[in-house]
Amino acid sequence: MEKILIKDAQIVNGGKIMRGDVYIEQGIIKEVSATVSAKSPDVQIFDAEGKHLFPGIIDDQVHFREPGLTHKATIKSESMAAVAGGITSFIEMPNTNPQTTTIEKLEEKFDLAAKSAYANYSFMFGGTNDNIEEIKKLDPLKVAGLKLFLGSSTGNMLVDDEQVLEKIFKSTNLLIAAHCEDEKTIRENLETYKERYGEDIPIGLHPTIRSAEACYLSSSRAVALAKKTGARLHVFHLSTAKETKLFDHKKPLKDKKITAEVCIHHLWFSDEDYREKGTFIKWNPAIKTAEDREGLWKALLEDRIDVIASDHAPHTLEEKKNKYLDAPSGGPLVQHAFPAMLEMYHRGKISLEKIAEKMCHNPAILFQIEKRGFIQEGYHADLVLVDLNNPWTVTKDNILYKSKWSPFEGSTFKSRISHTFVNGKLAYRNFKVTDERHGQRLTFTR
Repeated sequence: MEKILIKDAQIVNGGKIMRGDVYIEQGIIKEVSATVSAKSPDVQIFDAEGKHLFPGIIDDQVHFREPGLTHKATIKSESMAAVAGGITSFIEMPNTNPQTTTIEKLEEKFDLAAKSAYANYSFMFGGTNDNIEEIKKLDPLKVAGLKLFLGSSTGNMLVDDEQVLEKIFKSTNLLIAAHCEDEKTIRENLETYKERYGEDIPIGLHPTIRSAEACYLSSSRAVALAKKTGARLHVFHLSTAKETKLFDHKKPLKDKKITAEVCIHHLWFSDEDYREKGTFIKWNPAIKTAEDREGLWKALLEDRIDVIASDHAPHTLEEKKNKYLDAPSGGPLVQHAFPAMLEMYHRGKISLEKIAEKMCHNPAILFQIEKRGFIQEGYHADLVLVDLNNPWTVTKDNILYKSKWSPFEGSTFKSRISHTFVNGKLAYRNFKVTDERHGQRLTFTR
C-alpha cells in the first residue's frame, strides 16, 4: 500500500481543527488541503467522514522491559499495544537488565527494536555515578536524551553523588530527563511506617512515604542546578501542585531550557482511588491528592507543563498483587493513554487541540524529532483516526499488553481509535494490529 488518501477528516493539527483530506505517498504526507483528488487508480481511499485525524502520539517515557525483564513485556508486545492506542513513536527508558549505561548496550537495544518494534523508536541513555566518560561520547543525533534517576525506582539507577551530578549537567548538551524524588526523605518516611506497621504498611500511605515534599525537594534542586549550569532539563512525571510553580510559560517551547511532563495516571487518579485500586495504581512518584491533580491540570492548561506521557511500566499481575512493600511500582498504559485523554475532552477538561499539542506536537519540538508530530506536507505519515462517539469498554479480551491487565479495566471510553498509520502504512484497525511492522528509528535535528 504505497498511496493513501484519507478523505473528509476533521484534522486536528497546529492548534486548529479543519475538515480536509490528507494524501500520502511512500510513507510521506504529500498534500493536506480541503479537497485532494485521487492521484491515480491505485490510491487506497479511507473514508474518514465523522472522524478526527490526529498526528501520531509521541510518548516520551515508556518502559518496555527488554532486555532482561521480558516476562513482564517486550518491545514487540508493548509497541503493538502502543499502536493500538494511537502511539506511533516511543522513547524507552534505560532501567532494563542490563541497564542502558554504555554505548554498546544502547546499540544492542536499537538492534532489538529494529527487529521487533511496531512503532517508531528511540532510547534514553542512563546516567550513573560512574559513567560520565560514556555520557561524553554520546552522539546527540543517535539518542533521544540522558535519563537520570534522582530517586530510586525500578532497577535502582540512583544518581546520588552531588559532585557527579553537577559534572553531568555541565558535560552534556543532551536533554537531561530526570526522575525527581528525594531519596533521604523517602527512606526516613519508610522507616517511620515500618516501625509502626512492620511488613503490613497500607497502600494508602504510599503518597505519604514518597511524599510531595520528597518530590519538591528533588525537583527544585534539579531546576536550580540546570539554571546554574545552563543544562537542558526536562522533569518527568510531575505529581504535585507545588512542583508546578518551578516552571513557567514565558518562552515558546523551542526556546525553553527547563521543561516538564505530566503522566496520565497523575491526571486521572487521586489518593482516594487507592481504596479500590490498591497496588494496581502504585507508581513512583506516587499518585497524590485531588488538589495535586487539579494543580497539575491547571499547570498543563497554562503551558507550565509541556508534555503528556504514559510512563508505561508494566509488571505481571502476580507481582502487582503482592503486599505494599513487595509490589513493584508502575503499570501498563500505552494502549489507553490517548483514549483516557479523549475521555477528559468529553468531560470538558481539555480541548482536542490541546491534546494534540501536548501529546504530538510538543514531544517532537522538545526532543527535536525530525519530521514527526504534525500533519504537515513533507512529514512522515504517522496518523491516528478517532471516532469520538463510539464507546467501548476495556476488558481482558481487548488488552494487548503482555501482562494482560490494566488499571482502566472495566472503564468505558466514549472515543475509539479506528485506524493507526505508521510511516504511511496501516498498523492498526479496530482492535487488530496488522501483521507487518512499520516502525523506524527516530532521527533528530540537533
